[in-house]
Amino acid sequence: MTDTFGESETDYQRVQNSEEFQALKRRFRRFVFPMTAFFLAWYFLYVLLAAYAHDFMSTKVWGNINVGLLLGLGQFVSTFAITMIYARWANNRQDRVAEQLRLHIENGDPLDGGRA
Repeated sequence: MTDTFGESETDYQRVQNSEEFQALKRRFRRFVFPMTAFFLAWYFLYVLLAAYAHDFMSTKVWGNINVGLLLGLGQFVSTFAITMIYARWANNRQDRVAEQLRLHIENGDPLDGGRA
């Protein structure tokens, strides 16, 4: 952090206001918010079905396996799938850009063509 007297913007604020950081944040939100909404909708559907659709959830599929058990296992499967999708997405789209931004900051390079 720069300790210059009278400086109106700290290094942290300069990074936060930079176009590179804002683009990184937008890209993250465009992925995470829809994925979170999808998972919460799927989770609440499962909870509501378990609470109010007992006959449907207890429908036997095969032997002692019923719809409720399959949907419950689907919750675990979807959690691991979302985790793997996010990890792949972050490795391919976010990490490289975040690393470049970090190097800019550590080297004291100017962001957005501004001062260092």
